[in-house]
Amino acid sequence: MLEVQEAAPVRSDQASMATSADREASTLRVRTEAVARIAAQHADEVDREGRFPQEALDAMRQHDLLGILVPRHLGGEEAGLSAVVDVCFRLGRACSSAAMIFAMHQIKVACVVRHHDGNPWQEALLRRLVAENLLFASSTTEGQGGGNVRSSVSPIVRVDGRITFERAATVMSYGAEADAVVTTARRSPGAAASDQVLAVFLRADYTLQKGGGWNTMGMRGTCSAGFALSASGCDDQILPVPYDGIHNRTMTPTAHLFWSGVWAGIAAAAVERAQVFTRKAARQGGGQMPPGAAHFTRASTSLGTLRNLIGASLRRYERALGDDAWLDSLDFQTAITLLKVEASELAVATVLSALRACGLSGYRGDGEASVSRHLRDVLSAPLMINNDRILASLATAALMAPIPSSLTE
Repeated sequence: MLEVQEAAPVRSDQASMATSADREASTLRVRTEAVARIAAQHADEVDREGRFPQEALDAMRQHDLLGILVPRHLGGEEAGLSAVVDVCFRLGRACSSAAMIFAMHQIKVACVVRHHDGNPWQEALLRRLVAENLLFASSTTEGQGGGNVRSSVSPIVRVDGRITFERAATVMSYGAEADAVVTTARRSPGAAASDQVLAVFLRADYTLQKGGGWNTMGMRGTCSAGFALSASGCDDQILPVPYDGIHNRTMTPTAHLFWSGVWAGIAAAAVERAQVFTRKAARQGGGQMPPGAAHFTRASTSLGTLRNLIGASLRRYERALGDDAWLDSLDFQTAITLLKVEASELAVATVLSALRACGLSGYRGDGEASVSRHLRDVLSAPLMINNDRILASLATAALMAPIPSSLTE
């Protein structure tokens, strides 16, 4: 029997802070659910037509979701990472494309929030983001490098106190719809490909010329076409922290956590459909479980594993914030990188099990048990920065690391 101890008294200011935080979290959930309902209404149409989920974005703006990470002193809500992951999950259950757009936007916002280092131009940008609900796009892929985010071909060029930048971006998700682009670049024409910076250009600063299209199996609403980007601005538009630090401490961790939140949401939606189908089949069978019931059990279990994996990774990252040495360490980088691999594979396995639970009804492109869209969307997960590339990179690093000689060292 547990011993009951008298709780320590709670000061009124502590209680007030806790109540305020709870109220804000509750408000954010309500706003998120309102956006999710609208996103869900248009998800099939967005997928079918391969169009941008404008209705979902309008709802995000109406409910002030785009600036939630921005600190309070700059006008934002200073939401925690767990809150953003939860929004990704809830939107992922409704519309994969809308959720992924939200996630990619928040990754870039997190980079600016954490690494602007008091730069007045960057702070003004964050204030404007909150006031106008700006949408940030990302440009990190170019030429033959593809998904190698830690290498840039195109440099920042400085002329007469101004900077210019040109890139052939092979993929730029929702580039045509964004209000700003956050892009990696080589520091200068003479710099090494790995000597990178992160720069922000507002819509008035750049032009886009569309190249390749985006006729894909899934995630069709992200509109991730290729563009030729030509931009100019001032030196303050470059974040003052070198990109290698931004990459290790913010870009990679938030990308893998937010993406995983989206994939878990897609998987949860598929499992929910499998649950409804299995219950209905059992009732119609007089209580006899349908043939696919075992696959529903597998789907439900793997979804729980996926959620636990994300939760553990999120807690590990939150505990490490501020400890740059640990964030840069091989142990942390390996763990947060493997999150992407493991979460993407688990999400795919979960949706496949949900499909098998629903059988032909799940395979159909219509009907309440269809998981066709969910499967096509989640199949993008292992390919976003290809898992094989990630594992090969980790293998190279592991070859150089010492093997422990005991369990305690």
